[in-house]
Amino acid sequence: MLSTRFRNRMNKRERGILLVVALSWLVVYPIVMVGAESFREPAGWTLGHLSRFAADSTEWTALWNSLWISAASVVLSAMIGVPLAFIFELLDFPGRKTLGALVALPAVLPPLVGVIAFLFLYGESGFIPRVMVSTFGLSEAPWKLRGAGAILLVHAYSMSVYFYLFTRAGLAKVDGSMVEAAHALGCKGVCTLRRVILPLLRPQLTSAALLVFMTSLGSFSAPYLFGGGFRVMTTQIFASKLNGNLSAAMVETSALAIVALFGLFVFRRARGERSVVAVGKGTSRAPIVINQPLIKWGAAAAGWALAIFLLLPHLTLITVSFVPRGTWTTELFPPVYSLTNYLSLAREAERFRPLFNSLWMATVSTVLVLSIAVWAGRAIVQKKVVLRSTIESLLSVPWAVPGTVLAIAVATLFSVNAPLMGRWVLVGTVVILPLAYVIRNIPVAAGSVVAGFRQLDHSLDEAAGSLGATRWRTLKSITLPLLRPALLAGGALAFATAVGDFVTSIVLYTFETRPVSIEILSVLRQNDVGIAAAYGVILMCVSAAAMAIGTKR
Repeated sequence: MLSTRFRNRMNKRERGILLVVALSWLVVYPIVMVGAESFREPAGWTLGHLSRFAADSTEWTALWNSLWISAASVVLSAMIGVPLAFIFELLDFPGRKTLGALVALPAVLPPLVGVIAFLFLYGESGFIPRVMVSTFGLSEAPWKLRGAGAILLVHAYSMSVYFYLFTRAGLAKVDGSMVEAAHALGCKGVCTLRRVILPLLRPQLTSAALLVFMTSLGSFSAPYLFGGGFRVMTTQIFASKLNGNLSAAMVETSALAIVALFGLFVFRRARGERSVVAVGKGTSRAPIVINQPLIKWGAAAAGWALAIFLLLPHLTLITVSFVPRGTWTTELFPPVYSLTNYLSLAREAERFRPLFNSLWMATVSTVLVLSIAVWAGRAIVQKKVVLRSTIESLLSVPWAVPGTVLAIAVATLFSVNAPLMGRWVLVGTVVILPLAYVIRNIPVAAGSVVAGFRQLDHSLDEAAGSLGATRWRTLKSITLPLLRPALLAGGALAFATAVGDFVTSIVLYTFETRPVSIEILSVLRQNDVGIAAAYGVILMCVSAAAMAIGTKR
């Protein structure tokens, strides 16, 4: 009996250490190597790179721009997403459920696709400026989609959905009896909102704020296409690498990683301090029914108008995808529509290759990242191995690191052949992009799968073991089928993220392995907007299909 317990204890120790080593190699080692390269030059260790960074005002300007753009994105996204959540969760009007789902559709647009959709809609030669030029007799577009304002516009549109979804989920859990009690005590309207509802929503609001801040801090697509002379740290890192100034890129990458980790610490501490715990009857408050016909149908009309406004980028992308190259010049709307662009993607091997690359790399990376998530979830929850808290922290590290930082880190680690140091030359091979996608999506898959493990009844595994089932048979026949919803949710999000990835891909791709996001940028530079839009529509549909499967909708 003692020997069996001792072996079990040793197995838990060994498994825990093995998992920590594997995750450290995947998610920590690359970042540590970047930090080390910031203090290294051919002659040895140096502080020269750091001192040059500290003395360069453009570096500090880019870092400051990243910070204030991220903070402003949080504020603007909250101003849009939170009121929408209150309207669609607390008011009942015709079409409420359908409209509530449509408002969340910006979530299915991959970052680069969302940016080019904005370009086609609001850019200088887009639909809206053309209409305004024609209507008001202007000689040129009334605005230029460039600089900080353009970046904030894209961020607010695409990221407000996080506040919307998180706030709606929180409102659905607010106990109606607490609101009724507040009303009985004379606290109504703004008082109830300020003293009851918002404190209860604090975990959801801080989680959404953290997600928006970290996403904005690592944003690359919008600053790259719309920034112009306005530099943020992600574009600064890419420019340094493109110019061959690798030492500056290393220091910039380290600086952005430190800022991201500090932001994660601040937001998590704000979320964790004095959390409000609601105790009630567990009944959510029913939506307020609008009885006055004028107000009811007015609310419905306003909701549909808002939904159409939010769907305009999607509709614009679809419309432009049917425009053959060279047929739309000075006209207000495209004069010709055809399937030429889609037929070209299907028939021409060079056009189809990026789509195929994105699909197979996203599929492989999703399978691998789910395998890691299952391994980690089983070790943390079922086997209760040692170093569980360390493992959970390691699982979340890639989420806290911007995509540009991660890409530079992966490129740095796998550009040298030193097997004894855990380094191999993978840059330039077909392996490097799927590996980067795996590292990037570990938090996405692990969060869902680990939560799924915590909801399982562990007695089922014990019963299977007592009946003679092996560990692998138990995993295959019991654990994985029960984990199916969590696996689908985590896998769908990981797949959708990988298939539309741009920020990691632009640092690591080769011509043969270029994904569809890189090809979109390439054809845009060739002014082939129809092909670019067709690629975007396919990406949007693939992402939407993956999310529909993952959420069973």
